[in-house]
Amino acid sequence: MTLTEATAQLQQQGWRRLLVISGEARWAEQQAAACISQLPGDWLWVGETPQSELHCLPGAMRTLLGREFQHAVFDARTGFHAEALAALAGTLKAGSWLLLLLPEWQGWPQQGDADAQRWSEIDAPLASTRFVQRLQRILLADERVAIWRQHQPLSLSPLADTPAWRSDSRQQQRILDALLHSEPGITVLTAPRGRGKSALAGMLAARWPGRCLVTAPAKVSTAVLADFAGDNYAFVAPDRLLAEADCHHSDWLLIDEAAAIPAPLLRQLVALFPRVLLTTTVQGYEGTGRGFLLKFCAMLPQVKHYQLNAPLRWAINDPLEDLMALALLFDDGEPPAAAGETVYQALEQDDWTRQPDRMAAVYQLLTSAHYRTSPLDLRRMMDAPGMHFIAALQEDRVQGALWAVDEGGLSAELAWAVWAGNRRPRGNLVAQSLSAHAGLPEGAQLRSRRISRIAVAAQRRGQGCGQRLIALCREQSDGLDFLSVSFGFTDELWRFWQRAGFQLVRFGTQREASSGCYTAMAILPLSEAGHALVTRAVLRLEREGYWLRRQLGDETLPLNPQPVDSYLDENDWCELAGFAWAHRPFEVSLAALGRLTQRLPENVPLLCAALIRDDSARQICRDYRLAGRRALLSAWRSEVQRALMMADADRATSWQQRVMLLN
Repeated sequence: MTLTEATAQLQQQGWRRLLVISGEARWAEQQAAACISQLPGDWLWVGETPQSELHCLPGAMRTLLGREFQHAVFDARTGFHAEALAALAGTLKAGSWLLLLLPEWQGWPQQGDADAQRWSEIDAPLASTRFVQRLQRILLADERVAIWRQHQPLSLSPLADTPAWRSDSRQQQRILDALLHSEPGITVLTAPRGRGKSALAGMLAARWPGRCLVTAPAKVSTAVLADFAGDNYAFVAPDRLLAEADCHHSDWLLIDEAAAIPAPLLRQLVALFPRVLLTTTVQGYEGTGRGFLLKFCAMLPQVKHYQLNAPLRWAINDPLEDLMALALLFDDGEPPAAAGETVYQALEQDDWTRQPDRMAAVYQLLTSAHYRTSPLDLRRMMDAPGMHFIAALQEDRVQGALWAVDEGGLSAELAWAVWAGNRRPRGNLVAQSLSAHAGLPEGAQLRSRRISRIAVAAQRRGQGCGQRLIALCREQSDGLDFLSVSFGFTDELWRFWQRAGFQLVRFGTQREASSGCYTAMAILPLSEAGHALVTRAVLRLEREGYWLRRQLGDETLPLNPQPVDSYLDENDWCELAGFAWAHRPFEVSLAALGRLTQRLPENVPLLCAALIRDDSARQICRDYRLAGRRALLSAWRSEVQRALMMADADRATSWQQRVMLLN
C-alpha cells in the first residue's frame, strides 16, 4: 500500500496515524522530506532545528493548543519531549499523518536524551532506557503504527475497514442548547482534546443574543473559538480584564483552557460576570486539568458541570489517540474498589520492566490525585536517579502510592554558594530551599529524601493508608538525616503531615500559580543531625513569625511567633551579610532586615520606607528618584553595608570577608 493510498484510507475513516522513521539523521530527514512532497498539508515541524516554514520548538508547543493542522513531523532524534508530542497529536485533524523521527532503533535506548535535563535534575544528557524500551515495545505491538527503519523497506499495512466517518455533534448540540437557556452562574466544560469544547464556546458566543467576552492564557490558542464565534469574538487578556473590570460589561465570560490560568486570578475573574463558562482539557500531558476539577472547581458555589466524550476532529478508536493514551498513560481514573487485607510493597524503577502494569497503576493513581502530574513525571519516575516508590495493594490492585526522591549531600562549598545566591544546581527542591531561602546551608549538605507525591484511592481515604505509606518510607530510609515534603499549605494538608511527625521549617511568600496556596516545607528528622537541623529551623521560623505574617497578609500560620525585637543574633548577622555582600533576596532576608531597621532606623531610610511605612517599591523609587526595582535593591544593599559597619565595624568586616570568599 502506497503512502497516498494509506492517506486516502485515513481520510475515509476519519483517523490519524503514526509513521516512525528511525535511522541516521540525514537519512531520516530525507524520508520525511519525501513524505512531505507527496502529501499536501500544513506539515508543522516540531523540533529544535527548523526543517520547514511552519515550525515550533517543543517547549513552545503549548502556544499552539487550540489550533488544527493537517500532518506534522515530530523530531525526537536528540531528545524526546513527551508533552510536546502529545500536544502535537491533539492538534492534528482527521486524515493526518504524524511522522516521528527517531535515532537508529537498536541504539536508541542507550543514547543520551537531551530532554533529560528537564526531568532528571542533572546537567547532562541521560539515557532514558526504561521509557524508550517500553515505548519500543508499544510501537512494535501496535499493528496500526507504521515503522520505517533504515536499510529496511517501508511497509504500510491497510487498516481494518470501517464505515465512512461522519462527525457526530449531537452531544455538543445538547450542551449548547442547555447553555443558551441557562440561568446566571458558573459552568465548567471538560473534555479530552478533539471533542469540540472550544468550538462549542465559539458557537455560544455566535448565538447568544447579548455580549460575550473571551479570555484565555494566550490569544493564539483561541483560534478555533474565534472561527466559530465569527463577528461576536471579543478577546481580552486575563490580567487586562481584571485591571479594567469596570470597562468590560458582558452577559458571558468564556474562559478557554481555564486550568492554565493561575487559580487566584481565575477566582477573581469568575466573580466579575453573571454567567461564566470555563473550558479545560482533562488530559495528563498538560498536568493541570484533573487538579482543576479537584482543587479549583470544588471551591466554587453551585457549579454546573458538562463533559464532552465523543471526538469531533477524528473518529472513535483513532489509532493516534489510542497510542498516545497507552504510551503516556493518560487513563487517570480512580482505581476500582477492592476488599481484603492491605499489603504494602516497596517498588523501584526496574519494576517498570518486572511488573509494568503495577507501576503504571501507581502513576495513574498519582495522576488522578495531583494537578501537576504529567509525562514529565512519567519520564522522571522511569529513568531519573534516586526515585523510590511504595504501593498499597488490595486484591493486587493499587489503592495507595507514595513517590520519594533522594536529595541533599551537597558539598559545604556548594551549599554555601547556593545560600549566597551564586549557584542554583538542578534538583534538590527542599534541600536547596533550606539553603537558599531558609538560611540553613547545612540542610543541603545532609542526606534526605523528599516525598514528591502521595495518593490514596477515594474509597480508602481516612483509614490510615497514607500515614502507613509515610511510616514505611521512614522505615526504609536508613542512613538518611530527614524526610521532607513541599506542599501548597492548607489546614487540612498540614494536619495530615503533622500527624506523620513532620515539623514546619519554611513558608514561601508567593502563592503558587496553580493552587493559589503558599508553599510550605516540612521535615521529619531521622538522625541526630536531622533533629538539630529541625530544632534550628523551627526556632528561626518562629522568630521570623511577625515579619512572615506581614508578608503573607491574612494567612493564618500555625506558628508560635516570638515577641518582636531588634536584637541581631549570629543568624541575623549571617543573613544581613549575605544580603549586603552576596545575592540573598530581599524577601528571604526580610526578618533580619526588619530587626536592623528597628535598631538603626536613621541609617536605613530606604528600608524604613519599605518595612516601617509599608511604601510600595514604586513609591520608594519615585520618592528617592531611583530608576526601578533593580536600582532600589542595589540601594538597599548599600544601606545595609553602611549600617552593619556602623553597628560593629570589626564584626561586619569579618562577615564581609567570609561572604566574599564564596564568590
